[in-house]
Amino acid sequence: MMQKIQRFGGAMFTPVLLFTFSGIILAISIMLTNPLILGGIAAPGTLWTQFWTLIENGGWTVFNQMELLFVVGLPLGLAKEANGRAAMESLITYLTFNYFINSILTFWGKTFGVNFSVDISQQAAGTGLKMIAGIKTLDTSVLGAIVISAVVVWIHNKYFNKKLPDWLGVFQGSAFVVIIGFFLMVPIAFLTCWIWPIVQRGISSLQGFMTASGFIGVWVYAFLERVLIPTGLHHFIYIPFIYGPAAVPGGTMKYWLAHLQEFSHSTKPLKVLFPQGGFDLFGNDKIFPPIGIAAAFYVTAKKEKRKQVLALLIPAGLTAILAGITEPFEFSFLFVAPVLFVIHAILCATMETTMYLFGVVGDMQDGLIGIMSKNWLPLFANHWSTYLTQIIIGLIFTVIYFFLFRFLILKFNFATPGREADDTDAKLYTKADYKKKKEREGFTENNQYTESAATYLDALGGYDNIEDVTNCATRLRVTVKNEKSVLPDAAFKAGGAHGVVRHGKAFQVIVGLSVPQVREAFERLMKQGIK
Repeated sequence: MMQKIQRFGGAMFTPVLLFTFSGIILAISIMLTNPLILGGIAAPGTLWTQFWTLIENGGWTVFNQMELLFVVGLPLGLAKEANGRAAMESLITYLTFNYFINSILTFWGKTFGVNFSVDISQQAAGTGLKMIAGIKTLDTSVLGAIVISAVVVWIHNKYFNKKLPDWLGVFQGSAFVVIIGFFLMVPIAFLTCWIWPIVQRGISSLQGFMTASGFIGVWVYAFLERVLIPTGLHHFIYIPFIYGPAAVPGGTMKYWLAHLQEFSHSTKPLKVLFPQGGFDLFGNDKIFPPIGIAAAFYVTAKKEKRKQVLALLIPAGLTAILAGITEPFEFSFLFVAPVLFVIHAILCATMETTMYLFGVVGDMQDGLIGIMSKNWLPLFANHWSTYLTQIIIGLIFTVIYFFLFRFLILKFNFATPGREADDTDAKLYTKADYKKKKEREGFTENNQYTESAATYLDALGGYDNIEDVTNCATRLRVTVKNEKSVLPDAAFKAGGAHGVVRHGKAFQVIVGLSVPQVREAFERLMKQGIK
């Protein structure tokens, strides 16, 4: 069961990868049309403003079509085969589901406690309704999209290869999946019309509770988001907040960007303007802690290995701070000292909560580039004191990280980078030298993704031992038939992996940002039958 949940959580990340770029584009566009920053050139009606408004409108694409992205994205990650067809099946079935809801509420909206006659062309907020692909329907947000796509993936995996009688052959494959989905959507649509309005009222109450709970809710949320990273279940924590309705309708990221111009003009504290923004502060975990952790790793390393450690820490640190990818740090001490990771989660939650208590809120999920473009630059004129407070608190926690990690590493003699045995090179789980394999049926030696994929496939016991494979932002997630056939972590590190997370038959190979390309190569090797 755990591997299925982890696999599902990883698949949810497929569409999430698209949001960071769009968020940055929106933030830049909004900033460049702000007269407070650029003066008269950004006045309404100028060619400058018209151009950047055009760019902004394009940037809203992924946010305005979030449901469709998740409907298509999950099958790409979860379908065991023909995932492109599964994505098409999921899209058609999801649209059918919404057409059914439209008809049900048109006829019997009052029965389900829904005022379906309300005009949402101007304002949909508070109505519980939304236009999706031109269909007026219930606003089930990405949660509805996830449920329907999961149903379609189940149908696809079970019936896509079902052999029908020859005279029904035209209905095989994708057509058969869509047919089953069509009839299943009728009762599911009725259940949704009955249950979802109740859920919406509950979500509204939850939003009020979280706002009222203040720093306690922020701390619990931040702790769970960080401590669950090794299990891959952290996606279930933050996705309903950032892209779903858990905090505000449409998700905190979309809400923040939609009101960014308004916030930039206001002199009210950001915490007053957007108290729910306390749930989007975990990008600070990717900027300030890595500095303290890296410094602790360096000073506790053996003197003869410090230059080697520094060469590893600098690129890993820049990746964490600028791009927000922290796994080279987090998984380094997770494997050698899990207690350090728990302390890390506690410190991250405490840092975010402290910032929130001092008025820091916003869309701060990414690394420094994302935080600057979506917060500091567009809002600096009227909210510079908030960001100065953020930086001061972050640097204080950087110092706390350094002294606490240094003390614990020395006290308990943890084998962090540079403290390995004398005959072992310092490693930060970066790509080791790997002897290139011979050409493999159409794949050349100089394809680094194929080399890594081949190494991981060998280490996982060969293609005969693979049950299924998917990926999230940085991990190759594989379910094997026999976990005893899987080699030790060193075999994976030889192919460039930062580490391996093992849960029974579920394995997560920490690859890095190149994991989509590695997965493609992995699946090509599988199809070729290469061990």
